[in-house]
Amino acid sequence: MTRKWLCNLVQPRIWQLCVFWVAILSELSEVAAQQPQSADKLPSIARILPPVGEHPPIDVANCLQEGVRLIRTQLDTFPPDRDGRADVAIFVKAIDFALRHDEFYRDSSAAIADELLAVARQRVTELQRGEMPWAQQRGLVVRGYHSSIDGSPQPYGLVIPKSLDLRRPVPLYVWLHGRGDRDTDMYFIQQRMTKAGEVAPDDAIVVHPFGRHCVGFKHAGEIDVLDVIADVQRQYPIDPLRIVLMGFSMGGAGAWHIGAHYTDRFAAIAPGAGFAETAHYNRLKPEDFPPRYEQLLWGAYDVPNYVGNLLNVPVVAYSGENDKQIQAARVMEEAFRSRQRTLNHVIGPGMGHKYHPESLTHILAAVRVAAANPPQFKPQLSLQTRTLRYHRMQWLELLRLKQHWHDSRVDAVVDESNRIVRLATANALAIRAHATPLNGNVRDWQWRIDGQEVPVQPGSNEEDSLTFAWQEGRWRQLAELADDGANDASLVKRPGLQGPIDDAFMQPFLMVLPSTKSSYEVIQRWIESESQHAVDRWRALMRGEPRVKLDTEVTPEDIEQFNLVLWGEPSTNRLLAKIHKRLPLNWQANELSLAGKTWDAATHLPMMVYPNPLNRRHYVVINSGLTFREGHDRTNSQQNPKLPDWAILDLTSPPDELSPGNVVMADFFDEHWQAD
Repeated sequence: MTRKWLCNLVQPRIWQLCVFWVAILSELSEVAAQQPQSADKLPSIARILPPVGEHPPIDVANCLQEGVRLIRTQLDTFPPDRDGRADVAIFVKAIDFALRHDEFYRDSSAAIADELLAVARQRVTELQRGEMPWAQQRGLVVRGYHSSIDGSPQPYGLVIPKSLDLRRPVPLYVWLHGRGDRDTDMYFIQQRMTKAGEVAPDDAIVVHPFGRHCVGFKHAGEIDVLDVIADVQRQYPIDPLRIVLMGFSMGGAGAWHIGAHYTDRFAAIAPGAGFAETAHYNRLKPEDFPPRYEQLLWGAYDVPNYVGNLLNVPVVAYSGENDKQIQAARVMEEAFRSRQRTLNHVIGPGMGHKYHPESLTHILAAVRVAAANPPQFKPQLSLQTRTLRYHRMQWLELLRLKQHWHDSRVDAVVDESNRIVRLATANALAIRAHATPLNGNVRDWQWRIDGQEVPVQPGSNEEDSLTFAWQEGRWRQLAELADDGANDASLVKRPGLQGPIDDAFMQPFLMVLPSTKSSYEVIQRWIESESQHAVDRWRALMRGEPRVKLDTEVTPEDIEQFNLVLWGEPSTNRLLAKIHKRLPLNWQANELSLAGKTWDAATHLPMMVYPNPLNRRHYVVINSGLTFREGHDRTNSQQNPKLPDWAILDLTSPPDELSPGNVVMADFFDEHWQAD
């Protein structure tokens, strides 16, 4: 590894004064040091993503870390919400994480790190002068934002044509990158500083989200894409009706699922050579299928379950003729046919896993036309989902389901000449219609749901939506839904509070560690190991810094703001002691009961997501991080939720790369958050 560059960021010879940073202490390590520790530790689990590379020579590492420290000290002088702060923080975080996780993969890695630190130093100096020249820069621009999920700075790249007229709203092309196991923050940023990419139209801005690196643009990765779009819209004149979604390989998979889940945000969607579902892509035979609850959870990301949404916008899929990934588009062709539609599938002649140049030209022409002429209103609209996590399409919302993880639909036809709105539903208990596409007050229209004419009560002309609920065998219009979750009796699964466990990590969360040691050695050892694993995995895989506190440090403001991830038992975690009697389980010192079953509390623990009894607008999670683990990282198609709303673990079997322990029972809560 060359050292010719040796820390041009810091003052000459300052590196000689750096102390040896043999280990970089984390927030969790500081908190964990206050915890009682068990004598034995469980075996560690080998990391798949990102792969373990090399750590630079100690003098180089010390010098880089000193540069990171100096810039962070300067950043700390700015308010947290200062514009441009994240545009600097992304660079120092990239170097810090590369050092923490041994992400030096190339001979040029140290030089890349030094290059990024030089840019960070220049930008922080300009910020101190009250300047942000990169905000007006054209060409290749790297920027960042602070994620609400964990507060971490996340990078993205922009391609802004020099001739583009930014005095008027312009189209935005969102390009999702392919899988690169070693393309962590540092390398992603360096690429975005030097390469425009395959798609660079001269009449639009192109944005490259990081997507939390390599999670298939799922989970926090999909929220990253949405947050990046919002951040670009905040800072550049983007026409919201002319946003195009594209991607290839893993990015094609991301375009399929983000396009299917958030269809109404895009004028056109162009997935290229990416997987679209789980079972067929992984060639699973029925005898090899996982438990039924995991099969149901495929419904979160399997795109054929959401094909109705894709009927609302132009979709242009691409496959190479000789690419085995053509399987995904073939599956989607069948899904489109099931809705009496034909998928526009462009096939590159003689091509493997890459674009045919003429095919790409054809695709770009098609999405350009779609972006140039976005429809203001469509008389037909389809909403299809299996979870209230994805509950809205333009002016339609699903608010309650009869049963989660089953096909749920609302198909609308607006008859403008007769002022009639016809809705056909499946598995729906409550829906809301907004006035966006309607000429006049929503109450001036006739509403027919599943063939039934629904009387609409008189109301204010200012009201812009109507709520309908299925009650006593018929649809009724209501002023509001009574089951709002304000108290225990009115708990119901609703948008944003519907589970499963992994859903809690798509919103701001706080991990809360116990301050007291368990009386059971096997429990204590597991809590220490798995809480550390959850934080380490979030850092390495999701490229963020989770918030972590002891139970004694949690404030009312924390309870107000965050989903709480509580580790331990009622006897060891003060917050668990406060709420466990309001959960649908009986958790005693010696035994644990749930869903009519009882287990020994000395060797079993619950994992669970539930509306927080201390704040019903947020989740509480018990003893769980992300439920997909290292063994699932070998293919992005397996990075799906692996556990439902609750599970019971037998801890006599240690955690491994596929499971946190022996899952002896697991299931979903019903629509009222009760165990059957």
